[in-house]
Amino acid sequence: MRKGYNPTKGGKLVVKEPCDHRVIIPLHIPHENDYFKDAYKIFELCLFSILKTASSKLKISIISNKCSQEVNQRLIKLYDSHNIDELIIEREGIGKINSLLKALRTIEERLVTITDADVLFLDRWEDEVVQVFKSFPKAGAVCPVPVYRKHLDLTANIWSKYLFSSKLKFRAVKDVDALENFAQSLGWTHLPEEFGDSIGTLKAKDNTIAVLGCSHFVATYKSEVFKALPKDNSAYLIDGDSEFLYMDKPVVVSDGYRLSTYTNNAYHLGNVFEPWMQDRFDSLKERQQHFIDYSRLNRLKKSRVKYFFTNKLFKRIIKIKPLLKIFLKNKGLTKIQVFNYVDRQY
Repeated sequence: MRKGYNPTKGGKLVVKEPCDHRVIIPLHIPHENDYFKDAYKIFELCLFSILKTASSKLKISIISNKCSQEVNQRLIKLYDSHNIDELIIEREGIGKINSLLKALRTIEERLVTITDADVLFLDRWEDEVVQVFKSFPKAGAVCPVPVYRKHLDLTANIWSKYLFSSKLKFRAVKDVDALENFAQSLGWTHLPEEFGDSIGTLKAKDNTIAVLGCSHFVATYKSEVFKALPKDNSAYLIDGDSEFLYMDKPVVVSDGYRLSTYTNNAYHLGNVFEPWMQDRFDSLKERQQHFIDYSRLNRLKKSRVKYFFTNKLFKRIIKIKPLLKIFLKNKGLTKIQVFNYVDRQY
């Protein structure tokens, strides 16, 4: 039985609060013991560091992937208090990528930041990321954290364009301590010296410097790259080829560059809470967010021909050892550094 008239009928249009940047955080905290003991506390540092430091009035989506009932209740409170804008709760464990697809399939914002739940965002992170997009029109994904040895990781389209240009060269690492922090967050005891003495960079016309390559744990994407997503869902929970197929390949198929900021603008925290994390969060400056229109950022166009040429043919050529050594030396590396990059076994 239907009684009365549905007030949403009559050709009424969808009205949303203006937003051009969405952040998506897949969250998996099945319990709060052992490996996950500090997971929720670290997640809160991640969430509130975004809210505290973002320059635009962005929207945040949380996808609860088989989180415990206690965690879900806290997430609902965060939603009710308007700290998050979208909350999707999955009872079964569907994996990181499939969690992301719940939000990505219907994305409308110009920029999309995908981040693990253990990232602490620093002051001006959004400004630094957007500056890379503005300075490099071909940028398709930008990580706010420069990490080591990403210079040949799905960057063949950059190398093919700038192989003989002085704009692409190796420079000194801007923030060695941040690189050391990242290494330790992965469980390393320390960062080997040869990993922190140089990093592949690209310089724009306005002198903005970006780092070659882009990490998975946090990155901002132009939304059009997700038009190149596979039609099917991922078969993996987190590993396999899922991150390549759903987060990396769509960028390069769209003829986009995978870059990082030269400055460090976030910390990867890992799964164990340490007092310095809270201290760093407390030192962040509260910003007043306002709507920023990112629609003028250059749009990428999918090109399977360019993808085949750069990532199937050129990529094989540039990785031929004798040629690679010549290219690296011409891009500013010393003989010892070339050896460390190409021949040394780790």
